[in-house]
Amino acid sequence: MRNLTEKTKKSEPIYKGKIITLQLDEVELPNGNTSYREIVRHPGAVAVIAITDENKILMVRQFRKALEKTIYEIPAGKRDQGEEPELTAKRELEEETGYVANKWTHLVSFYTSPGFADEYLHLYIAEELAMGGNLQLDEDEFVELFAFTLEECKELIQKGDICDAKTVAAIYHWELQQIRASK
Repeated sequence: MRNLTEKTKKSEPIYKGKIITLQLDEVELPNGNTSYREIVRHPGAVAVIAITDENKILMVRQFRKALEKTIYEIPAGKRDQGEEPELTAKRELEEETGYVANKWTHLVSFYTSPGFADEYLHLYIAEELAMGGNLQLDEDEFVELFAFTLEECKELIQKGDICDAKTVAAIYHWELQQIRASK
């Protein structure tokens, strides 16, 4: 196999924000030429497929400025420094929905956009839900809570109302879990 590694010659910080940092790396390509890579550094995140007793999935509806539109998403959020992913998942579910779960299952972890970002997302299923009463949105966070069946979620994907990668992947993973369980 060919060595496809790019060697960093120089790394320049461009921006440091509350959530992300941006850097510009000068790299040596495998063929010896030089190129540049814009890289977003992110502390990592979690996302939660919260399944109700009625076999519906909890969704939050919120405006996303980068898209200039309002979309449905599964509850999610960034990890705090040193925080274990499952603890983040539990915190985000309660903060965004007011629910807590008695049963947690880690499904998969993946990079969200490896072409330019190092964000690593951990996906969990939360079951045996109960209202926890501790809805605590961030001061700049405005969401509405919904619960949808699998078929409703797939319709929302087709309409473009569910359009972010983590939620689409989660819904199809949930469908796969249901298919396996019915066999």
